Amino acid sequence: MQNHAASLADNLAAVEARVRLALEHYANVHRGSGHNSQISTQLYEHARDLVLDYLGLGSDHVVIFCTPWRLEALRRRLPKRARVHVLSSQESGLCVGVRALVVRRADLPKGPPAHPGGGTIRMVSERSVDWAEAPDRFEPGTPNLMGVVAFARALALAKPACSEAPDEGKAEGRPAQEPWPADDLDHLEGSALLHALRARRIGREVLVPTADGPRPAIHFDNGASTPTFEPVWQAVRRAWRMDETGRQILVQETRDAIHRFFGAPTSDYELLFAANTSEAIALAASGLGHLAGPGSVVLNTAFEHNSNELPWRFLPGVTLARLPVDGEGFLDLAHLESVLAAYNRDHSYGDRRIRLVALCGASNVLGTCNDLPAIARLVHQYGAKLLVDAAQLAPHRCIRMAEADIDLLAFSAHKMYAPFGSGGLIARKGLLALTPEEARLAAASCEENVAGIAALGKAINLLERIGMNAVAREEEGLVRYALARLRTVPGLRLFGLANPADTRLGRKAGVICFELAGVPHNLLARLLAERGGIATRSGCFCVNLFVKRLLGIGKVKNALARVGLALLPRATGRLLTGLVRVSFGITNRPDEVDRLVEVLNQIARERRSRMNRLLARHHFGTPFLPQSPTHASIERLVETKTREVFA
Repeated sequence: MQNHAASLADNLAAVEARVRLALEHYANVHRGSGHNSQISTQLYEHARDLVLDYLGLGSDHVVIFCTPWRLEALRRRLPKRARVHVLSSQESGLCVGVRALVVRRADLPKGPPAHPGGGTIRMVSERSVDWAEAPDRFEPGTPNLMGVVAFARALALAKPACSEAPDEGKAEGRPAQEPWPADDLDHLEGSALLHALRARRIGREVLVPTADGPRPAIHFDNGASTPTFEPVWQAVRRAWRMDETGRQILVQETRDAIHRFFGAPTSDYELLFAANTSEAIALAASGLGHLAGPGSVVLNTAFEHNSNELPWRFLPGVTLARLPVDGEGFLDLAHLESVLAAYNRDHSYGDRRIRLVALCGASNVLGTCNDLPAIARLVHQYGAKLLVDAAQLAPHRCIRMAEADIDLLAFSAHKMYAPFGSGGLIARKGLLALTPEEARLAAASCEENVAGIAALGKAINLLERIGMNAVAREEEGLVRYALARLRTVPGLRLFGLANPADTRLGRKAGVICFELAGVPHNLLARLLAERGGIATRSGCFCVNLFVKRLLGIGKVKNALARVGLALLPRATGRLLTGLVRVSFGITNRPDEVDRLVEVLNQIARERRSRMNRLLARHHFGTPFLPQSPTHASIERLVETKTREVFA
């Protein structure tokens, strides 16, 4: 028995070492431009290969990583003849809530996926969607990379079952049921804690290759996903060692923390854990199906993320309508009221009624924060419900659901410094009408990811101790500083609020989008990474409709892009229109902004080819990305880190 316990401890330690290494280079999978995003993407894709190798299957099969809830929705759509393989992280003893569905590519369903959202499309127009290829089409939202890494690594090891693993808390003389371990920052709060946490960011000392030699990576892609801190990682490690009683206590304590953090009293609101915001909104769409039917309308805005647009577009019995926003990202409340009145009071659209208004708390393109209390008053005045996509708002502003009168709210932990595959949907009690089986499966699905729930609970604990008002002040100061500096770069065009003296900047989260004259957006993002180690995001940021409208992309260019995607998908994918985005979090500092401006100035002074100038003038990317010595160094780094994690 002692040897068995030692073996379990050794295996768990081996998994933890590789996950910790992956955390040092964590960034969003598939969509970022920096070194760490490339490493994270390669780790994720290599995990698929490991699953196929484990099962002895070839490239005619595809691996789809998902939660148990999403797995069942996908399995129901597979043909009866399909031979399906399912691997569960539970079988490896890890509490990460991962399923690997393996099926022949030829057996995958065509058309819209069961849960459309971020990452499931190549291009979207108001009335048409070009879906991504498998497996991306079936993996909406940001993947649980850390859970997948742990799962894939554990496949090669003996099963380190959570309930049997040695309890680290007991070994330290701490009670096993304590939800989160104490940290050496417990005596700090407010700005003092915020600044101290920066020194606890995992990966802060890691150097990456740039044209100027090795430098610390600068993460300016927090709108996509955030890094994490040592206390959050320690909470994950502790969760993996808890027994069943300890895990139940942890889940309940985190539930209470989430209700408190979002100002959603447990007497009035219920919480369903989810893998990310995309899955949370998909849960809402399933649970609000009773609102659908002849004449039902869901009202969106023009700058919604695909995760809060596509589910409503494909919800049976629902018509989707969209409200315009101005060029700075502000919603006209008078126009909102007139639309609500026309549908629900004056019956100007016959029997069509707006049942739900689903909008973002903050834009991930311009950073604009909606006036949620004012919107809620209008929505309820005309008999509709309000759903808020809080993915971009929750890490940056205080949200009080009951005070603002919000009916439903979706959020992601990976944007709140807890990138371990958790998030949630908070809804007024009695509003969701899931079947008993749906409710059971949805609850069990993501509560299985105890590690993700532990990370989210600890991250909320840290944010509460800092105070969201302190977070907002810190980020507003950084935004003002960045706008002032960026305005000095020749040829740089800023979108949205751009004047650092603008009094409305209090309603702008830390998101800044821009383009540079003569430089295609994807080339600019790559140059920022290669020259300065700066991770940004380029493209349409899963908000295709708004970005294309912002840039004046018309129907003709849309049609040409669709033809190109059908004939030359790889080249056309690089050509698609877009901008460059920097998005700040609490880990960012003014000296990092200085580095960004320095590199932008270098790029602005260089001459570009006539082709690049032409593409940039029309807001296109370029299919011809140069293979520089620095890029080769980055590729070697990606290969090295992948081998280290999965060796």
